[in-house]
Amino acid sequence: MITPEIVNDQYIVQVANENHLRLAETICHEMEESAKARGTGIAKRSPIYVMEKMLEGKAIIAMTLSGDWVGFCYIETWEHGKFVANSGLIVHPEHRKSGIATRIKGKAFELSRTMFPDAKIIGITTSLAVMKINSDLGYQPVTLSELPGDEAFWKGCQTCANFDILTRTNRKHCLCTGMLYDPEEHKQEEKTEKWNFLKESKLYERWMRIKERILLRLKPADRSRSRKVNRELETVA
Repeated sequence: MITPEIVNDQYIVQVANENHLRLAETICHEMEESAKARGTGIAKRSPIYVMEKMLEGKAIIAMTLSGDWVGFCYIETWEHGKFVANSGLIVHPEHRKSGIATRIKGKAFELSRTMFPDAKIIGITTSLAVMKINSDLGYQPVTLSELPGDEAFWKGCQTCANFDILTRTNRKHCLCTGMLYDPEEHKQEEKTEKWNFLKESKLYERWMRIKERILLRLKPADRSRSRKVNRELETVA
């Protein structure tokens, strides 16, 4: 269950549902206009496709608290759930540079990890801002060969202005940068961090026990032994 998030008492970011179907055409139009303005980027999507994502619970939408559309992103699976793509991030022009894109991507990432906890999460983008967001979430830049080999995955790029670059290089290079979050790698990192924390905690506890044992032997008036005690503590530390 992904809990809706209120941002700055201005926006609500949540999993899209049937109540948002009416916005599919507007979202697709904004995706197309944004791609044209940049001369690159977002592959064209149809309103029906966006509606399907909403009904499947595989899309994140941001709205103002008064009900105006602000931003959108959806997720798609590839190779039988081995990969999950967070795609189609778009923010209404009036709400750009507000930080809402980061919240949408964060929610899409949370949705991906919840629905497909073992999947590698991927993204392709030409946007430095999106790359920064992905990097903060734990993504790493990867070669395009590390992304799904599924033909259907690459078919989504056919409407991009740079598709010819992708085809001419046999899908080895493009203006887009591939990024990937591998949950297995992060599990290992978490295990290592937890183990290091436990080791440090146990060492600290042991040091405190020895310190208490030594100090309790020292009576308040027994100043003559203080140097010896200090040397013992230094040895323990």
